[in-house]
Amino acid sequence: MLIVMIVIGIGAMFFVTHNQTLYRTPIAKVIAVKNGHPQKQTDQFENEDSETNQTLTVRMLNGRYRGQTLTVKNQFTKSGAMDQRYRVGDQIFLTQLSKQHGQLSTYIKGYKRDVVLVFLTWLVIALLLLMMTTSGSLALLSVALNVVLFIIAIKLNEFTKGDNALLIFSVLAVLFCFLSLLLVLGPNKKMLATFFATVIATSVSMLISLLVMAMTHDRGIYFESMEYVTQVPRSIFIAETLLGSLGAVMDESSDIIATLFELKEIDPEVTAGQLFISGRNIGKTIMGPLINVLFLIFMADTFTSALLYIKNGNNWGYTFAMNMSLGTVQSLVSGIGIVLAIPLVSAFAALLLGKRGKKCQQLQP
Repeated sequence: MLIVMIVIGIGAMFFVTHNQTLYRTPIAKVIAVKNGHPQKQTDQFENEDSETNQTLTVRMLNGRYRGQTLTVKNQFTKSGAMDQRYRVGDQIFLTQLSKQHGQLSTYIKGYKRDVVLVFLTWLVIALLLLMMTTSGSLALLSVALNVVLFIIAIKLNEFTKGDNALLIFSVLAVLFCFLSLLLVLGPNKKMLATFFATVIATSVSMLISLLVMAMTHDRGIYFESMEYVTQVPRSIFIAETLLGSLGAVMDESSDIIATLFELKEIDPEVTAGQLFISGRNIGKTIMGPLINVLFLIFMADTFTSALLYIKNGNNWGYTFAMNMSLGTVQSLVSGIGIVLAIPLVSAFAALLLGKRGKKCQQLQP
């Protein structure tokens, strides 16, 4: 298996480094770079940066001008916030390619990044298959099916012009949960307990959040700060929150259920009360780190834009409101779901696995 994965990886990397003819967009390879002297720049907020002019000699890799060389201008800054520095060997997309007076002229559109994406995809697949074998294969299958379902949901949302976005993605969340757990855990009691606990905890947390938002009339939530939204942002934000919290709740529920099933195998005489208390103790242990990880994931998405806001004279309050308020709300909603899932999944596991009629003895965490 290891040799097969290595061969597949080498073949995939060779393919993406020589697949330029499959693109309609002109692609060129940088064969020479000449950098000018950095020019120091200072704005009205006393932020310092430097800008450098680049002269790139590139060779066309596809299209009617394949094999020809031309010169392209580029500018990059030391901060690299809105631009890119190119080096020899880089492959770049070009735009507005034309030939005038016998010479080619063009502009740089961006960096060709499929090599990085394919390598990371191969690495994830290889690790899953080599380290988890059958379980890894089922996990990959669940991801593939979820991607297909997600694309279908987006197409349905486009077809309905966003009028039923929340309904579509709510159904999608249930399908995500059911298919993922069915493939990973199998059609058994473990899957049922995890599924019902995840759906109920996520639903209750979303209902609580909707109730609070309705009572406060969405004050403090700046939906206009969402990027690239071409329909009503509120429903899209709620759908984002639903899908984001679903994964965290499902992860926690799976961990608790798996541990309680192991406990049942070790001690077949364990009672329902003991299983419930054990599930709560497990939940207390993993709840804090899981909420913090989720919070950091939401915040990391806004970190760069928040820095730009602060560096351009905005105070912390405005920066938080316009960049981090939505992520904070999503983290809080997910945290509610995580907390609610602990007693729910513990109760379901206790009902399915535990014996009744025996005095409950509390297990130490």
